[in-house]
Amino acid sequence: MKKAFVLLVSVLFLTSCGSNETPVDFDFTTQFEKSNGTQTATYNEVIDFYENLSKAYKSIAMYRMGKTDSGEPLHLITFNPDRSFESEFSSENKKNSILINNGIHPGESDGIDASMMLMRDLAEGKIEAPQNTIVAVIPVYNIGGALNRNSGTRTNQNGPEAYGFRGNARNYDLNRDFIKADTKNARAFADIFHTLKPDLFIDNHVSNGADYQYVLTHLFTQHNKLGGPLGNYLHESFVPQLEDSLAVKEWDITPYVNVWGRTPESGFSQFFDSPRYSTGYTTLFNTLGMMVETHMLKPYKDRVDGTYELMKSFIAIADNEAEAIREFRKIANSQYKVGSEYPLAWKIDSSQTTTLSFKGYEGSRVPSNITGADRLKYDQNQPFIKDVTYYNYYTPTATVTVPEKYIIPRGYWNVMQQLKNNNIKYSTIQKDTTYTVQVYRIKDYQTRNNAYEGHYPHYNTQVEVVTEEMPVKKGDYILKTQQAGIRYIMETLEPTAQDSFFNWNYFDTILQQKEGFSPYVWEDKAEVFLNENPEIKAEFEAKKASDPNFANNWYAQLDWIHKQSNHYEKSHLRYPIVRVGG
Repeated sequence: MKKAFVLLVSVLFLTSCGSNETPVDFDFTTQFEKSNGTQTATYNEVIDFYENLSKAYKSIAMYRMGKTDSGEPLHLITFNPDRSFESEFSSENKKNSILINNGIHPGESDGIDASMMLMRDLAEGKIEAPQNTIVAVIPVYNIGGALNRNSGTRTNQNGPEAYGFRGNARNYDLNRDFIKADTKNARAFADIFHTLKPDLFIDNHVSNGADYQYVLTHLFTQHNKLGGPLGNYLHESFVPQLEDSLAVKEWDITPYVNVWGRTPESGFSQFFDSPRYSTGYTTLFNTLGMMVETHMLKPYKDRVDGTYELMKSFIAIADNEAEAIREFRKIANSQYKVGSEYPLAWKIDSSQTTTLSFKGYEGSRVPSNITGADRLKYDQNQPFIKDVTYYNYYTPTATVTVPEKYIIPRGYWNVMQQLKNNNIKYSTIQKDTTYTVQVYRIKDYQTRNNAYEGHYPHYNTQVEVVTEEMPVKKGDYILKTQQAGIRYIMETLEPTAQDSFFNWNYFDTILQQKEGFSPYVWEDKAEVFLNENPEIKAEFEAKKASDPNFANNWYAQLDWIHKQSNHYEKSHLRYPIVRVGG
C-alpha cells in the first residue's frame, strides 16, 4: 500500500470515526426520494451526502483518492462496521470486498441514487449488515460528465429530469479507457482497485437497444473468459442465485439484451467484455464482475429501486459465499503457468446455448412517417413470453504460450507507467548482458478509418516470431509473468490481443520507417550487393519470375533488395518488447 494512502486513511479515520454515531444536523433523505423518483442528485449534493454520512456513522468512511480529468478527486466510500485503526485496507483484513462503481456515464444515474440509499440504509441498520464483506462505493466516477448537467443528451431515456453527460472533462467515454488509460480517471480507478483488491465488482448502467418488459438486466463478465473453477462458479452458481433471489422479490431480470436494430426473438449473444470495459478489466485480476443495465424506457423510480434491490441481493449472496469465492479466486490466481496456453481471441461457441424464457414486446417493421423507409416499432400492448436462444458460451480462437519473462526497453516509459499503476512487479537489469529471446515482427495489421476514443486502433494484428540472442542494456526492465497481474500482462504486452498496447497505438513509431534510400544512389549499391550475395540474388530473380506485380514495379524491387541489406533499419516493424522462456 502506498505510504501517502496509509497516512490519508489514518487521518480520515481519526477525524471521522470517533464514536459509533455522531449527531449530525443533516437530512439523509435523498433528492431522488424527495422528488418521488423523478430527480437525481447533483455531484455536489452526492459528495455532501456522503461527507455527512461518514461523520454520522462510524461504519461509513470517505476517502479522497487520485485526481480526475475534471481536477476533482475520485472519492471512495466504504461500509465496514468492524473498522479498526488500521482500516479495511490492511493486508491482514480477513473480509472480502465488493467495489460498486457509479456514474461512469453520468446520464445513467440510477446507481448514483441507489448507492446513496444503500449505504445510508446499511449505516442505519435498515439492511442487515454483511458479516464477511466490506462494501465500497465510488459515488461518481465521471465527475466531469456529472458537472456537465443537461436534460437532453439521453435521447432514448425516460428520466430523470436532469443528468450528466456521457463524455468526461476531456470528452472521453470512460468505459472504453480501462486498458489504454488516457484519462486521470482511469489511473485513479486503478489506484482504488489495487488498494482495495475487490473480490467482486458492480458497475451500474442504463441500457440502450431493444424494448422488452424487464426493468433489470445483468451483464456478467464472460464465464469462459474468466475460466476455470471461478468461471464455472460464476456461471453455474452465483448468477442463478442472483436471478432466483430477485424473482422471489418480484424483480425479474434477464441477461443484457445484446441486439441493435432488430427484435430479440431470433436470439442474441452475451456481450463480450474485452479489457477496455470495466468488467473486462477487473476480470484480468480474477474479480467477479457484473454490469447492471436497467432499461432506458422504464420510469426512473422503477430503475433506481430495481438497482437498489439488485445490489442488496448481490451483497447478500456474496457475503453468504465469501469463503467459497475466496478459495475460487486463489485457484484462479495460479491458473496460468509458464508454458501453458493463454487465450488471446475468442468466438461464440454455437454448439452450446441457453434457452431463455424471455418477456418481450412484439416488434415489426413499418414504414417511417419521416423517411418512408422501414423502421422498427415495438407494441407495448402486445407483451409476450417466448423461448429465446441465448449464445453465452465462447471458445478460444487463438492462444499464446505464457513466457517466463518479458523485457521492456527503458525508453518505453509510457508502458512502464501503466504497468506500475496496475501493481505489476518488475526489476531493472543491472548490467549489459545477452538473453535468448523471442522477438515479434509485425506481419500485418489493420487500422480503423475513424477516430475511436482518441485513437485509431489497430485490429487483426498478425506477427511472426524468431528466436535470437539479443543484447539487453543496463536499465532495461524485466518482469516475471508469475504474479497476480499475469492476465493484465498478457493482454497488454501480447500485440495480437484485442486490447493490447500495440493495438491501442502505443508502438506506432515502429510502423514507420525512419531511414530510406534515393533510388539513383541505391541502384549502384544494390547491384554490388546482389553480386556479393548470390543466394539473395537468386531469391530476387525467382520473385520477379513468379510475381508479375513485383516484376513490373521497379521501386518495389529496389525496396525489397534494400530490406535484405544491412542498410535496412532493424527497428522497423520489430516489436520492442521481447519474451524470455516459455
